[in-house]
Amino acid sequence: MPLSEHEQRMLEQMERALYAEDPKFATALEGSGLRTYTRRRVYQAIAGFLVGIALLMAGMVAQWIWISVVGFLVMLGCAVLVVTGWRKAPRPGGGPQPGAGPLGAGGLAARRQARQRRSMMDRIEQRWQRRRDEQGR
Repeated sequence: MPLSEHEQRMLEQMERALYAEDPKFATALEGSGLRTYTRRRVYQAIAGFLVGIALLMAGMVAQWIWISVVGFLVMLGCAVLVVTGWRKAPRPGGGPQPGAGPLGAGGLAARRQARQRRSMMDRIEQRWQRRRDEQGR
Protein backbone atom coordinates (compact mmCIF):
# COMPACT_ATOMS: atom_id res chain seq x y z
CA MET A 1 0.00 0.00 0.00
CA PRO A 2 1.62 3.29 -1.06
CA LEU A 3 2.02 6.18 1.34
CA SER A 4 -0.28 9.17 1.13
CA GLU A 5 1.16 12.55 0.19
CA HIS A 6 1.01 13.70 3.80
CA GLU A 7 2.89 10.61 4.96
CA GLN A 8 5.50 11.03 2.22
CA ARG A 9 6.07 14.65 3.25
CA MET A 10 6.42 13.62 6.91
CA LEU A 11 8.89 10.89 5.94
CA GLU A 12 10.95 13.34 3.88
CA GLN A 13 11.00 15.78 6.81
CA MET A 14 12.22 13.05 9.15
CA GLU A 15 14.93 12.04 6.66
CA ARG A 16 16.11 15.64 6.31
CA ALA A 17 16.15 16.04 10.09
CA LEU A 18 18.19 12.85 10.44
CA TYR A 19 20.69 14.02 7.82
CA ALA A 20 20.95 17.43 9.50
CA GLU A 21 21.35 15.97 12.97
CA ASP A 22 23.77 13.11 12.22
CA PRO A 23 24.86 12.80 8.57
CA LYS A 24 27.40 10.06 9.30
CA PHE A 25 24.76 7.84 10.89
CA ALA A 26 22.28 8.57 8.10
CA THR A 27 24.74 7.55 5.37
CA ALA A 28 25.62 4.41 7.34
CA LEU A 29 21.95 3.44 7.35
CA GLU A 30 21.62 3.80 3.59
CA GLY A 31 23.86 0.87 2.70
CA SER A 32 22.57 -1.52 5.31
CA GLY A 33 19.29 -3.25 5.34
CA LEU A 34 17.58 -6.58 5.21
CA ARG A 35 18.39 -7.19 1.55
CA THR A 36 22.12 -6.63 2.10
CA TYR A 37 22.17 -8.86 5.18
CA THR A 38 20.20 -11.62 3.46
CA ARG A 39 22.33 -11.49 0.33
CA ARG A 40 25.50 -11.71 2.42
CA ARG A 41 24.08 -14.67 4.36
CA VAL A 42 23.21 -16.51 1.14
CA TYR A 43 26.71 -15.94 -0.26
CA GLN A 44 28.27 -17.23 2.96
CA ALA A 45 26.05 -20.31 2.85
CA ILE A 46 27.08 -20.98 -0.77
CA ALA A 47 30.74 -20.73 0.23
CA GLY A 48 30.05 -23.12 3.12
CA PHE A 49 28.37 -25.52 0.69
CA LEU A 50 31.53 -25.53 -1.43
CA VAL A 51 33.64 -26.20 1.69
CA GLY A 52 31.31 -29.11 2.46
CA ILE A 53 31.87 -30.53 -1.02
CA ALA A 54 35.64 -30.22 -0.48
CA LEU A 55 35.38 -32.03 2.87
CA LEU A 56 33.24 -34.75 1.32
CA MET A 57 35.75 -35.31 -1.48
CA ALA A 58 38.74 -35.16 0.89
CA GLY A 59 37.13 -37.77 3.12
CA MET A 60 36.52 -40.01 0.13
CA VAL A 61 40.08 -39.67 -1.13
CA ALA A 62 41.63 -40.17 2.32
CA GLN A 63 39.08 -42.96 3.01
CA TRP A 64 38.07 -41.37 6.30
CA ILE A 65 34.33 -41.76 6.51
CA TRP A 66 33.87 -39.27 9.35
CA ILE A 67 35.32 -36.41 7.25
CA SER A 68 32.89 -37.28 4.45
CA VAL A 69 29.98 -37.32 6.92
CA VAL A 70 31.02 -33.92 8.30
CA GLY A 71 31.28 -32.57 4.75
CA PHE A 72 27.82 -33.87 3.93
CA LEU A 73 26.34 -32.31 7.08
CA VAL A 74 28.00 -28.99 6.27
CA MET A 75 26.56 -29.16 2.74
CA LEU A 76 23.10 -29.99 4.07
CA GLY A 77 23.14 -27.18 6.63
CA CYS A 78 24.35 -24.62 4.10
CA ALA A 79 21.77 -25.75 1.55
CA VAL A 80 19.02 -25.16 4.13
CA LEU A 81 20.46 -21.70 4.88
CA VAL A 82 20.52 -20.82 1.16
CA VAL A 83 16.93 -21.91 0.61
CA THR A 84 15.54 -20.18 3.70
CA GLY A 85 17.62 -17.05 3.08
CA TRP A 86 16.49 -16.90 -0.53
CA ARG A 87 12.81 -17.17 0.44
CA LYS A 88 13.10 -14.50 3.13
CA ALA A 89 14.84 -12.02 0.85
CA PRO A 90 12.56 -9.03 0.23
CA ARG A 91 11.47 -8.43 -3.34
CA PRO A 92 12.78 -5.29 -5.07
CA GLY A 93 9.24 -4.13 -5.88
CA GLY A 94 8.04 -4.75 -2.36
CA GLY A 95 5.38 -7.12 -3.69
CA PRO A 96 4.07 -10.10 -1.81
CA GLN A 97 6.14 -13.23 -1.43
CA PRO A 98 5.13 -16.27 -3.47
CA GLY A 99 2.77 -18.49 -1.50
CA ALA A 100 1.50 -15.56 0.54
CA GLY A 101 -1.50 -14.96 -1.68
CA PRO A 102 -5.04 -16.08 -0.99
CA LEU A 103 -4.41 -19.46 -2.62
CA GLY A 104 -0.91 -19.95 -1.20
CA ALA A 105 0.09 -21.93 1.85
CA GLY A 106 0.25 -18.91 4.15
CA GLY A 107 -2.76 -17.10 2.67
CA LEU A 108 -4.99 -17.16 5.75
CA ALA A 109 -2.19 -16.18 8.11
CA ALA A 110 -1.07 -13.39 5.77
CA ARG A 111 -4.60 -11.97 5.55
CA ARG A 112 -5.02 -12.15 9.33
CA GLN A 113 -1.67 -10.42 9.86
CA ALA A 114 -2.56 -7.70 7.32
CA ARG A 115 -5.90 -7.14 9.06
CA GLN A 116 -4.20 -6.84 12.46
CA ARG A 117 -1.63 -4.45 10.99
CA ARG A 118 -4.39 -2.33 9.47
CA SER A 119 -6.30 -2.18 12.74
CA MET A 120 -3.13 -1.23 14.58
CA MET A 121 -2.47 1.53 12.05
CA ASP A 122 -6.07 2.73 12.42
CA ARG A 123 -5.62 2.98 16.19
CA ILE A 124 -2.34 4.85 15.80
CA GLU A 125 -3.96 7.28 13.35
CA GLN A 126 -6.90 7.84 15.70
CA ARG A 127 -4.53 8.61 18.59
CA TRP A 128 -2.56 10.96 16.38
CA GLN A 129 -5.73 12.81 15.36
CA ARG A 130 -6.84 13.07 19.00
CA ARG A 131 -3.49 14.56 20.00
CA ARG A 132 -3.59 17.04 17.13
CA ASP A 133 -7.14 18.03 18.07
CA GLU A 134 -6.17 18.48 21.74
CA GLN A 135 -3.16 20.61 20.80
CA GLY A 136 -5.27 22.73 18.45
CA ARG A 137 -7.64 23.78 21.23
